[in-house]
Amino acid sequence: MTAALAETEARLADLATTAKVVAELAPAGGDLNPPETNTAYQAIVNAFNQHPGQVFRARELHESLAMPTDEASVNITRSRLGRLTRQGFLTQPGRGRYQKRT
Repeated sequence: MTAALAETEARLADLATTAKVVAELAPAGGDLNPPETNTAYQAIVNAFNQHPGQVFRARELHESLAMPTDEASVNITRSRLGRLTRQGFLTQPGRGRYQKRT
């Protein structure tokens, strides 16, 4: 029962992330000022859409998007990349490397 609860909670977290990504791609109600988190996800998704065959590391992605490269910011992006991987948008061809799923 504990395992089922943990699995359900993990699935719920994945669904919440999916909802954020969908909201970024098609904002409801014409929201012209999405929250900063949505903007970051959108920038990441756009980078992978523009370079579908390229493999990125989190720090390389930050540099290409002119985002801050301090360790805390890069770790947040690593977390976002992990969520996008679990959702099936990205693949991980190697440890710490991310690529758009084809």
